[in-house]
This record gives sequence, structure tokens and C-alpha cells, in this order.
Amino acid sequence: MSETFTATGRRKKAVARVWITAGTGEITINNDPFEEVLTTLTLQGTLLEPLEITSLKNKFNVKASSHGGGMNGQADAIKLAISRALIQHDPELRPVLKAAGLLRRDPRARERKKPGQPGARKRFQFSKR
Repeated sequence: MSETFTATGRRKKAVARVWITAGTGEITINNDPFEEVLTTLTLQGTLLEPLEITSLKNKFNVKASSHGGGMNGQADAIKLAISRALIQHDPELRPVLKAAGLLRRDPRARERKKPGQPGARKRFQFSKR
């Protein structure tokens, strides 16, 4: 049996676990084809970015499990997890992925709601009289 590489990626509230094995390039997210889960070409491109940069698109089967957050967050979380798993497979890929910015976790997250106002920055309507 071929070797499996596992990694985790996070973005905002989304968490993704990825398992990559040598194969034909089949990608599934939560046991569904990734085209059905990530319906826009932009999100699909985001997911495939680490595989395309390293020219390994049709060399690995990717099985991803993601939950939390929205579609964009999940796509970015899976992208980070794939990048980390590829480094486990071949540490020589690290400079290529790092130069493309694929190994950095995006630290931006939702700002907390403040007391006395309806959101993080929004204020209740001011009435002069």
C-alpha cells in the first residue's frame, strides 16, 4: 500500500484535515468530488494552487475533511493542509511553496462584537432629538 501523508490547515473558523496518497489526481472533500463542494472556479483554483505550482496535480489523490466557516475559509484551509502534506512527502518542495506564500496561515479573523453596539464597528443609529 502507498504511503499516506496527513496535515491540518485552518482559516478563520474553518478547519481542514487532508490525506494525500499516490494516485491519479482524484480530489474529494467530505466524500464528495471537490467540484460539487467548491462550485466556483475561483475556489477550485485556490484548492489546486499547491498541486499546480509543484506540478503534482495528477500524481496524488487528495481526501479532505473540512468543517466550520464558509466556502472561502474552507478552501484556504484545505490549500494550507495540502501544502503542508506535500512537504511531508518531499521536503525539497518547501522553497517553492514558501516563495508562493502557501505555507503561511492567514491570521485574519472576525473581529469581536463590542458591548453597546450591534457589531464590531457598527453603531446604533444616533438620534439628536
